[in-house]
Amino acid sequence: MKLSDFILLSGDEKKVTVLHQGVLIGKRRNTSLVAFLFRVESFYVEACFNAKSRGIQEFRVFANSTLLEPYLDEIHIDDLLN
Repeated sequence: MKLSDFILLSGDEKKVTVLHQGVLIGKRRNTSLVAFLFRVESFYVEACFNAKSRGIQEFRVFANSTLLEPYLDEIHIDDLLN
């Protein structure tokens, strides 16, 4: 699947695609949202989950790895270095 194909999917189709084809690689939290980062083939999908409504508020899709920076602080590699 290409990034452009994913963008054209409905919200439910995006959810199914992320859960069945995506690999969870990160999570971050702010005041009311929890963002889960998935790798789907050659692009990334950030699924923004609203804790109050208990549903996915939006999907952010990107292919540029520089947008991964907010997740890098959450990756702990100390155990790998020992």
